[in-house]
Amino acid sequence: MDKMRVAVVGSGFGGLAAAIRLQTAGFQVRLFEKRDQLGGRAYVYRDKGFTFDAGPTVITAPECLEELFTGAGRKMSDYVELMPVTPFYRLLWEDGYVFDYSNDLEQTIAQIKEKSPGDVQGYRDFLKYTEEVFAEGYTKLAHVPFLNWWSMIRVAPQLMKLQAFRSVYSMVGKHIKDDHLRQAFSFHSLLVGGNPFTTSSIYTLIHYLERNWGVFFPKGGTGALVRGLAKLFTDLGGEIHLNAEIANVRTDNDKVKSVVTKNGHVWDCEAVVSNADVVHSYRDLLSGNAAAEKKAEKLAKMNHSMSLFLIYFGTKKRYPHLAHHNVIFGPRYKGLLKEIFGGNKLPKDFSLYLHAPTVSDPDLAPPGCEAFYVLSPVAHLGHMNIDWKKEGPKYAESILNYLEERYIPGLKENLVTQRIFTPEDFKTELHAHQGAAFSLEPVLTQSAFFRTHNRDENIKGFYIVGAGTHPGAGVPGVVNSAKATAGLMVDDYAHRLEHKTLDFPRAAASRAAQELEAQV
Repeated sequence: MDKMRVAVVGSGFGGLAAAIRLQTAGFQVRLFEKRDQLGGRAYVYRDKGFTFDAGPTVITAPECLEELFTGAGRKMSDYVELMPVTPFYRLLWEDGYVFDYSNDLEQTIAQIKEKSPGDVQGYRDFLKYTEEVFAEGYTKLAHVPFLNWWSMIRVAPQLMKLQAFRSVYSMVGKHIKDDHLRQAFSFHSLLVGGNPFTTSSIYTLIHYLERNWGVFFPKGGTGALVRGLAKLFTDLGGEIHLNAEIANVRTDNDKVKSVVTKNGHVWDCEAVVSNADVVHSYRDLLSGNAAAEKKAEKLAKMNHSMSLFLIYFGTKKRYPHLAHHNVIFGPRYKGLLKEIFGGNKLPKDFSLYLHAPTVSDPDLAPPGCEAFYVLSPVAHLGHMNIDWKKEGPKYAESILNYLEERYIPGLKENLVTQRIFTPEDFKTELHAHQGAAFSLEPVLTQSAFFRTHNRDENIKGFYIVGAGTHPGAGVPGVVNSAKATAGLMVDDYAHRLEHKTLDFPRAAASRAAQELEAQV
């Protein structure tokens, strides 16, 4: 029996994870990538001896990555080395306050006690709450596809008990009173595209997730992790096609038939897994399909995450006072976030994430040099449609001046190379709707069942992975979306698979969804 053919569109972590799971399960998978490198947002830039990871640099929940290798009978350590990072983040404020956040509980408590003794017990209570949320929201549900109302009804009582209707900041504020510490323990939702003041408190699970497993960085950069996953996929017999942008997913009577690249190449297949932006997937890839066009209109009207402005730069000098991950808080918190998630003007102040990977891996820069990228959250193009070709260089200059003045003395005179990536680049390079960096905003009314479903209900053979589907953005989120989607596909096409007893891709995903429904 010929293997069932599956096309995976896009090679972000979600696409790679889905491709690996499906190839392991017995499908014949081809992975199509628009750009000249794999990785999607995890692109790699190289210049003058510097290596810059373009996208995700905070690697958490390594178990979900390890599972991709062990399920295929391999060891992740044979493909990539993950190095622990400590502190997880160095948090810095303009008034000079510094907080080193790590999974050393005694050190964390000591810093809280020094800053605000009355918040020590509150933090312990908050940590206990995040453990409960982690158990319910991540361990039980992150890999479970929410395809119907029953799946939501089943978990609704627990969501109510955990006060999922409250925001991240509200839940932190319930336990912690000091303003600096409230910011320190609420910024995590920004890592998945969510405003701490509107994102469901369920996302406080990130705090416990990091404490539970730690924060890691791949030796050689995030790009080395992408290369390790790609090698695993090809070792399993999968095929990779670079510079192969998919222009259309052809359907016949609402059933997937083939994919067509921009240069006209046609590959017949029976299923497609799209790791592309969800609006792009339905509006462009499925252009001409009436059901898809209707879905695209609905998705386009939903709330999308903020965008990002990034500067990649290298210096001929080292700055040992910085940590690997630095979070720099500006003079405003709530007010700035309100503008980032809905303002129509570029704020004059900013909060920044400063990535200094050479702290962990000096080989990413020439000897004695430092590689950086700095990220500033900004409103997406639907809110703030400015001319980034004109404003981008000026905004970069203001950020670099700010860093030089407060955190990186002598920065400008030591610059060796720099480049920027704007919201417009997110739109054109990554087909991100409105230049949103994390797809749909992770508010409660756009989570689980209310997010794009992992399996389309109208078009047979069309599936979604990545930030726009359940459970959402972030490396653990998109890798778990692949687990949910692959589990569905193994169930849907079990009759076409030679290894019918193979349990790896299912991994309780679709089975768990069925069990949820059965318990209602």
